[in-house]
Amino acid sequence: METTPALPLETVLGTLGGLRFSKGHGTGNDFVLVSDPEGRQEISAEQVAALCDRHRGIGGDGLIRAVPSRFLPEGRGLMEAAPDAEWFMDYRNGDGSLSEMCGNGVRVFVHFLRTEGLIDLPDGGSLTIGTRGGVKTVVRTGEDYAVDMGPWSFIFPGEAAARSVDSLVTADGLEVPRPALSVSMGNPHTVVALAELGELAGTRLFNAPSVDPAPANGTNVEFVVPAEPLVHGGVGSVTMRVHERGVGETQSCGTGACAAAVAIRHWAGAEAPDTWQVHVPGGTVGVRFFQGTSGQEHVELSGPAVIVATGTLS
Repeated sequence: METTPALPLETVLGTLGGLRFSKGHGTGNDFVLVSDPEGRQEISAEQVAALCDRHRGIGGDGLIRAVPSRFLPEGRGLMEAAPDAEWFMDYRNGDGSLSEMCGNGVRVFVHFLRTEGLIDLPDGGSLTIGTRGGVKTVVRTGEDYAVDMGPWSFIFPGEAAARSVDSLVTADGLEVPRPALSVSMGNPHTVVALAELGELAGTRLFNAPSVDPAPANGTNVEFVVPAEPLVHGGVGSVTMRVHERGVGETQSCGTGACAAAVAIRHWAGAEAPDTWQVHVPGGTVGVRFFQGTSGQEHVELSGPAVIVATGTLS
């Protein structure tokens, strides 16, 4: 079978010659980052995919453009209610598709703003940013960051309340479809609980799992193994792998870690703790539940952010 040769990278990237970029990650969830303080840098979906290509480009699970909120319609809308959300995290998945936001990406985004000298954020200080998933508040804790991810919700609330599951997930390496629960963290997730780590390791995530019924805009799928015992010292613990829509399997997913903690906590019942550790292939992140000022329960995600390189496109 004949295949169409890929266009040369320089042809796809075209107008981006000389573009300055950074490469960063949060627990292995990695991103190409671009600073655009004047709101002039247009990057097409095709160019995003080329930049994120791990063989022919820089490589990354997605691309983050740091742009003042006032330059984007979505950002201006958010600033009407949150005028201090001066910076907007313009995030695209590795295939170039738009995404609401990314929990690991939020931390890396704020760290990038710091390293670029675009903000001054002292230890213990907070920053409000805009995303397509709404306004997020980030607190610096040393060299780590904690993000108020906002309230969570069930995507299919009636089904979840009645049965604690709302869909079936089929994946390579699992002999039969598994029950799952779909959770919104501003973006969609479907969480599957597995019995043991061997089963988790044997699940093949080269191809996207099938979810029935699927959320309207697709979904990220998390496969989670609760620790035994589940709670130690008042902290719950789970191990997770994830297939992200528009990307594939990633080393970590911040919103996915939050969704996994939501689902396992829901299944565990009223005595389940509010503080969790979620272990992913790229490291460990913290998840904490607390009451927001609106009365809704919020989720906080905490963990590291690292800038590993900077460069200029030739």
